[in-house]
Amino acid sequence: MAALTAITTATLDTEALVRTLDTTGVGAVTTFIGLVRDHNLGRRVLHLEYEAYDALALRGLDLIVTEAAAEWPAVRLAIHHRTGRMEIGEASVAIAAASPHRADAFAAARYAIERIKQIVPIWKHEYFEGGDVWIEGATADPDNTEARAHARKLACA
Repeated sequence: MAALTAITTATLDTEALVRTLDTTGVGAVTTFIGLVRDHNLGRRVLHLEYEAYDALALRGLDLIVTEAAAEWPAVRLAIHHRTGRMEIGEASVAIAAASPHRADAFAAARYAIERIKQIVPIWKHEYFEGGDVWIEGATADPDNTEARAHARKLACA
């Protein structure tokens, strides 16, 4: 069985991700798949490359799972993020949340993606027609309670 959290260069497998969760007694499983878009800021994107500080990024994903468990105790959460070159339409991040109730599954998955953007050291290099640019990655301190509260507010909106 795959790990609940992973930083990987392999193609993401949502079904395998869901299988990492114990779905005994749950009433809902929700997934979020982040895909590489073909446009950003009015530019045609050709492909992306993600880089991560793997050990620290994995710790960040583990922290998010722990935070979500404290906020939504019945939710089981798994997160895999890909690094390396990705083409348009490929998945860069996959999140699965299993819960007795759908609202908590949706909230935990949304919380996870918001926190990934805040605290996980993963950087996106975007290649577009006419150039390339690094997109700013995580900037919040994992212990920043205001950032965490903001992620929770978005998750429960």
